[in-house]
Amino acid sequence: MLFAARLATALTLGLSLTGLALSELSPRVVHESRSAVPSGWTLVRRAEPHTTLPLRIGLAQSNLENLESYILDVSHPESPNYGKHWSPAQIAQTFRPSAESVDTVRTWLVESGIEAHRVKLSKSGGWLLANVTVSEAESLLGAEYYVYQHDVEEQPEHLACAGKYHLPEHVSKHVELVTPTLHFDAKLRRRNEPSGNARTIGQPGQSTSYPKTTGTISEVLTELEDCDERITPICLRALYDFVYEPLVPNKNTIGIVEYTPQAYVPTDLDIFFSNFSSEQVGERPTLVSIDGGFIQSNQTGFDYNGEPNLDLEYAMSLVGPKQPVTLYQTGDDVEGASFNNLLDALDASYCTYEGGDDPTEDGIYPDPYGGYEGPEACGTVTPAHIISTSYSSNEADLTPFYMERQCYEYAKLGLMGITFLYSSGDYGVAGYGNVCLEPNGTQAVGAPIFNPTFPSTCPYVTSVGATQVNPGAAVYEPESAADQVIYSSGGFSNVFAMPSYQETAVKNYLTKYPPPYSPELYNTSGTSRAFPDLSANGVNYAITVQGEWYLVYGTSCSSPVMAAILSAVNDARLAAGKSTIGFINPTIYTPTFMAAFNDITTGSNPGCGTEGFYAEPGWDPVTGVGTPNFAKLLALWLLLP
Repeated sequence: MLFAARLATALTLGLSLTGLALSELSPRVVHESRSAVPSGWTLVRRAEPHTTLPLRIGLAQSNLENLESYILDVSHPESPNYGKHWSPAQIAQTFRPSAESVDTVRTWLVESGIEAHRVKLSKSGGWLLANVTVSEAESLLGAEYYVYQHDVEEQPEHLACAGKYHLPEHVSKHVELVTPTLHFDAKLRRRNEPSGNARTIGQPGQSTSYPKTTGTISEVLTELEDCDERITPICLRALYDFVYEPLVPNKNTIGIVEYTPQAYVPTDLDIFFSNFSSEQVGERPTLVSIDGGFIQSNQTGFDYNGEPNLDLEYAMSLVGPKQPVTLYQTGDDVEGASFNNLLDALDASYCTYEGGDDPTEDGIYPDPYGGYEGPEACGTVTPAHIISTSYSSNEADLTPFYMERQCYEYAKLGLMGITFLYSSGDYGVAGYGNVCLEPNGTQAVGAPIFNPTFPSTCPYVTSVGATQVNPGAAVYEPESAADQVIYSSGGFSNVFAMPSYQETAVKNYLTKYPPPYSPELYNTSGTSRAFPDLSANGVNYAITVQGEWYLVYGTSCSSPVMAAILSAVNDARLAAGKSTIGFINPTIYTPTFMAAFNDITTGSNPGCGTEGFYAEPGWDPVTGVGTPNFAKLLALWLLLP
């Protein structure tokens, strides 16, 4: 298969070098490669040899080969250890890189001419740092560095390798990834420009997920008969049989993640609550500031307030006035933040040199450019039992090693009993911005190859797709896949292998309902991670923004709703003296639990010039296992130990 061959090429070891002086003591291998630069970037010139790079080498973690078995042991309902989640100390000890890995990589650096005092080990033991020049980096990695410019003029220029980089064979097995190399994470500094390349997830215009809107609406329809035109909390309760009174809200926790400058508007919450949950007027989420995150009010409007207002208006109204909701506001308004800034705060074992995962990728704190002056968050936050994130990007934006390392962290959080939800995306089988893949890996509108989203393709998160009440249908009639304004993203990863928990369900789909597309259009191997895992309504939501009512659409709606429903399950289990549900995927893919979801069998997720995949009986790559029936799921989860 040509598609499979292209995938294999990215991982093939090679011996072609760049003509630089490399050690002859150990053969060099291609450690990481990419066939095309991220969308919008253009090579403009060779990098200056004396430019300094903060080289960071992510060491191979111990016991990763056992990661899936570890998480199944505490997450599969048939395991005798179901619910016996790990402590953070156990996580750190189990996965800490070995002394052999540290010594091997350090020795290689020193023998290659990097003085020993320049090489530092992170506090977690996960990374080695050495500030080097471009010339030194090129010699170490058998690579060539170039300057790239984005087609958005205000974007800074970035330094990155061209195509691939090499490591000695005996070193490569001890390394997960090296940055900055292929990740477009080192930018050229300009006067008065913030250092560090935070992904600025919250900035409008970035290739990340946001709710879509058809504009303002003049009236709010609040009756069940109107749910095909307007989704409000009463519609969601009817759709998913969701009625629950919290029993132990002081023990249960639910978290919603937002990225500055996106911020909620307090008065908008009150307008929403006065219509749908009057007891909550005046109620606010519990703010947890990560790396200077705050509720900014200088930049306003739908682009800045739409996502946070949507997430909080629905999550808070659904869990009700007794259950507090935690807001993880991440990043200051100068540098912003990345997913890794969030993960640093949740798990100290993920942090690296002086408390930051990758200073060239994440926001650097204290911010030297007038923003947050406190220390970078590193294990400072106790994770909520359920965490919902309505932001994501495309697999093709990143390299496999970068995504794999982040994916491991979601698995570790799952081992600790955390349920991590991500919206699957809104462009069907296309990537964000409706871009698809060319055969060489380039992303472009109009390209033919399906473009999966990340982190949804990580097998250790729960990916949430979107459904809709069909026009003219009653709220109690079966929903279909979303096809108004947005199309629920789903498909098959080009990076991650299929986890064992979904093999039977996905094989059933591929065998009974084989997609009518050639291997050139998507990963047809049958062995790759499939997504989404489940769904919830994501069409025609009424929200308030700056005092006006808007109609919005997106898997951004679905994820916080799913979080609220699962949070109620946690509350009931905690009240019964049981553990939280933790990583739910191994459970929801069992036949017993799949039967407790509303199976979605109509609709598709168009994109890349096709109709995409089709919703079918059982799991499908549009709506996953379906939408929740809370009463049935609660009863089943209460039967588990």
